[in-house]
Amino acid sequence: MTRRGLILVVIDGLTPSAFEGGVEARTLPTLAALAEHGTVGRAVSVFPSLTPVCLSSIATGAYPDTHEIPHIVWWNRDERRIVEYGSSFGAVRAAGLTRSLRDTIVGMNARHLGPRAVTMFEALADTGLVTAAVNFTAYRGRARHRSTLPGLGAVQGPEQFFFYNLFQSRRTGAPLSFRSRAAGTIDGYAVAVGRWLVTRDAFDFLTYYLSDYDYASHTHGPDAAGDVLARCDTAVGALAEAAGGLDELLARYAIVVLADHGQTHVGEVCELREVFASVDGALVAASNRAAMVYALDRCLLDPRELAARLDGHPGVDVSLFREGDEAVARKEGEELRFAPVGDGAFSTSGDAALLAHPDGLARAWGALGNPNAGDVLVSAVEGFEFADLGGRHHLGGGSHGSLGTGDSEVPILVTGAAAPPTRIVDVAPFVLSHFGVAPPAYALDRAA
Repeated sequence: MTRRGLILVVIDGLTPSAFEGGVEARTLPTLAALAEHGTVGRAVSVFPSLTPVCLSSIATGAYPDTHEIPHIVWWNRDERRIVEYGSSFGAVRAAGLTRSLRDTIVGMNARHLGPRAVTMFEALADTGLVTAAVNFTAYRGRARHRSTLPGLGAVQGPEQFFFYNLFQSRRTGAPLSFRSRAAGTIDGYAVAVGRWLVTRDAFDFLTYYLSDYDYASHTHGPDAAGDVLARCDTAVGALAEAAGGLDELLARYAIVVLADHGQTHVGEVCELREVFASVDGALVAASNRAAMVYALDRCLLDPRELAARLDGHPGVDVSLFREGDEAVARKEGEELRFAPVGDGAFSTSGDAALLAHPDGLARAWGALGNPNAGDVLVSAVEGFEFADLGGRHHLGGGSHGSLGTGDSEVPILVTGAAAPPTRIVDVAPFVLSHFGVAPPAYALDRAA
C-alpha cells in the first residue's frame, strides 16, 4: 500500500561506517528502529561531492550537466565573476560578503539552477501535492515567499518553506537558528519546525535537512563527531514524538534517510593556485577536495596543457577535461579517454584505473558537461585538501569533494517504500514514483 506522505531526511556528510556502526551498536536508537522496519543500503554521490552540487542532484535527480551547479565556488562566465556559496568565512569575504550571501540564499535557486532541471518540489506541486522543506538549499518550487530579512526579496520554494529563519511560511515558535552553530542551534531550528509540521500533518512530502554533523566532521574529523550524530538521531526521533510515536509516524509516512556525501580525514593541504601562478588567464576555483581550472579569454593554454601542469602534483588524484566528443582523465601523463554510448554504458580507451572510483565514468562525464564547470576538473588524493579562496582549509579535520570512495559513498535507509536507490541522482525519481508522478525525461533516459 502506498503511503500518503514521505519524509526525506538528509544528514549532511554522514558516512556509511558512522551510520552502520551507530545502528549496530544502537547508539542511534531512532535510526536503528527505522532500520528494523526498513532496508539499509549504500548509494553513490555525484562529482564534485560537495553540498551544493549533491543537494541539487538529490532535488532534481540530475547530474551536474543538467542542474548546472558545478562546485561550491565557480567562475560565472556570463557575469565574469566568482560565485562562492560558503566554503569558509574567509572565502566568502574574499568573494564579497553581500554578494556571496545573496548567491547562496537566492541566486543558486533563482538563477544558477538550470532551467532544464525539475525539482521534486516543482514536480509534486504540479500534481497538487503539498511540499515542504526545512533548511534545504536546493529548494526551487512553485510557491512565492518573501524573506524576513528586508531587502532580500522573494523566492520560489515549496508550499511550506522554512530556511534558517530567513524564509518562514508560518509562525512556528522555532528559535533563532544561528545563535550558536557549534552548539547545534541550526539543527535545533530544524527540529522545532519539523515537529510543528508533523504535528499538523501539514505536507505530503517533506525534506528535512540536518547540517550540523557535516560542520562537526569538518572541525573534528568524520570519526570524532559521534555526539553530534547522536543529536541528529534525536532530531529524527523528534518527528516520531510529534506523530505520537514511531509506529504512528510510519503509519502516516514512508521515511528515507540518506547523506549527500561522505567525508575523509585531511592530513595535508595544498594551494593549487601556485601551480598556475605564471599562466596568464588561468583561474583556479578550489575548495575542500575538488578544484576547477578556467581558461579565461586571455589564456593561451588549452585544457590539455593546463591539465599537464598537474602531472606529478602530490595532491592530485586525477584531472579531467573534454576533448572533442570525448572526455579525458589524466594522471602523471597516463590517460583514459571515454564517452557515453547509451544505456549508461561508456566506450573507453587507455588506463581504466584512472577512474576506478564509484560510478566514476558517469560522475566525471556529468561534471564535465556542466556549462558552468571549469575547463579542467581536479579530484584530490585521499588525505589532501585544496585551500579555498580565503586560504582556509580543514587540516586535522574532515573534508570531501573528490571522486574517492570515502567522499562518495553514503548510507541510505528506506522504510515503507521500494528498495533504496543506489545513486543519489535516483532519489528524486524514487520519491516521485512513490507518489505516482513520472520523473523528468532526463531521468527516464538515464534509466533506459
